[in-house]
Amino acid sequence: MSDKIVSLYRARLANERGVIKKDWGGRISIALTYPNHYRVGMSNLGFQVVYSLFNSRDDVVAERVFLPEDQETSLYLETGKGLLSLESQSMLQRFDIVAFSLSFENDYPNILKILQLGKIPLLSEDRDEFHPLIMAGGITTFLNPEPLASFFDLFLLGEAEEDIDEFIGLFKDLKDLRTDRQEALKVLARDIRSVYVPSFYHIEYHKDGTIRSRDPIDSAVPEKIEAPYRRSQDLPVNKSSILTPGTEFADRVLIELGRGCGRSCRFCAAGYVYRPPRVHSESDLLTCLYGAIDECSRLGLLSASILDTPGIEKIFSKTIETGASFSVSSLRADSLTREILEHLKNAGQRTLAIAPEAGSDRLRRVINKHLSLDQITRAVRMIAGIGDFSIKLYFLVGLPTESKDDVAEILGLVKKIKHHMVKESRARGRIGLIRLSVNCFIPKAFTPFQWFPMEDLSGLKEKQRWLRKVLAKEGGVKVNFDVPKWAYVQSLLSMGDRRVGSILLLSHGYNGDWSKSFRHSELNPDFFVYRPKELDEILPWDFIEHGIHKEHLIKEYRLALKEKESDICQVGDCDRCGVCSA
Repeated sequence: MSDKIVSLYRARLANERGVIKKDWGGRISIALTYPNHYRVGMSNLGFQVVYSLFNSRDDVVAERVFLPEDQETSLYLETGKGLLSLESQSMLQRFDIVAFSLSFENDYPNILKILQLGKIPLLSEDRDEFHPLIMAGGITTFLNPEPLASFFDLFLLGEAEEDIDEFIGLFKDLKDLRTDRQEALKVLARDIRSVYVPSFYHIEYHKDGTIRSRDPIDSAVPEKIEAPYRRSQDLPVNKSSILTPGTEFADRVLIELGRGCGRSCRFCAAGYVYRPPRVHSESDLLTCLYGAIDECSRLGLLSASILDTPGIEKIFSKTIETGASFSVSSLRADSLTREILEHLKNAGQRTLAIAPEAGSDRLRRVINKHLSLDQITRAVRMIAGIGDFSIKLYFLVGLPTESKDDVAEILGLVKKIKHHMVKESRARGRIGLIRLSVNCFIPKAFTPFQWFPMEDLSGLKEKQRWLRKVLAKEGGVKVNFDVPKWAYVQSLLSMGDRRVGSILLLSHGYNGDWSKSFRHSELNPDFFVYRPKELDEILPWDFIEHGIHKEHLIKEYRLALKEKESDICQVGDCDRCGVCSA
């Protein structure tokens, strides 16, 4: 049976281009682990970038590990063998380090599944010198790693380009000196500003459940942990290192045009922790694009605000001239031009995504969206006038201060969009489909909305029922809703402190039955999800230093309550949030 797993992995490798295989001799072995299936993990550009960063070092061999799919899981359970890496089919237990790349809180349960399949103790306190060091990085770790504190030996916070080399260099020295596990963790935590070892910190709580204090148990480790960001624009443009047909972006090179966003939407974590927003020069991007096209004629261009990329029209135009096709992520409606739409049409894009987020101008001011009804309808008229694009619209329900009238205006906005699409498309006799993606608002750390609670499930379900009913009457409109109970779990894992790890462990023991876990937990999960937080209380993630002044977040929180917008990010020209002056 184990031979079947090996054959499966070798067949998968045979379909890949760009895979790196190294001899293990004398090298630090790292199992780079994505807590989801292969097709999902290999669609994640950040995961591929870290794979390249590790393997760019001659003293490291990094191999990939994924959550097995159903067939693989059955084979593992039948044989009783431990989880294997993809490249050399080595047991997870053999590696020096198991490094998880974490992008989404809802993948957290898969971490425990992978550790169990790898025959590694789930709790860090139960591991000894013979076990790999279990670590994690990725955006959710430098938002709030605390719900995972019991399961990880350490976290490497911040952007990988800034701290991987320093970490590997020190780890190699410690390994060569045969430093014992606990002492190695202490040295890593003491000497590297971005290493966080949860076991070195003691938390005390008030009677009401809020945090009283958070202190190091050893004077050698710092009170605050820095999350460094990529400062230099001279670094190479990130792109896919491995091409494979077995992903959501099959045989497509993904290219990161920029990182972060200066629009300052108050609900968006990426807009705050990836500050300042950074873009590459037009010439660097074109060089990367031309090189990527030599590998593959299909590209995926990624950025939080792609149309804010300097020279984007020229980049689109030059790419089309090569005969390559490309797709883009969500577009700002206020930045669209006819030239851009023509380029997207010629590139083969058939669906354009726009994120109004809210139906009313009032609520868009609350969230600091900087997008008016007039700008949205103008963009729709242009889109419909250029071609038969379908439009995908992203909305959130349960936003702070949201009223029934705000929800009703989602219907009103969709009707206006449909009207303009029909009017502009009349001459062609065809109209593109309107698709809605309606998600529940989930508060995130390091945003002005971190003090707001998630709306209760009954209210969210009622809003979804109403929208489903009224939108069903609109022809040519399709709607997808997320599931409120899963939004509740994500909010718990986003907002919780380290005590939430006990609920996650219960869920693992109950095979993913969260309802049963909540019933048997000594903690009330509503405390973390539904409770408005005080502006002066200690938050679970306050020990992480991003350079953002908490006073700035409080100011933005108060502006939201006043329904007032603030300026977009002016990189280098202001010090409002504190990052550029850090």
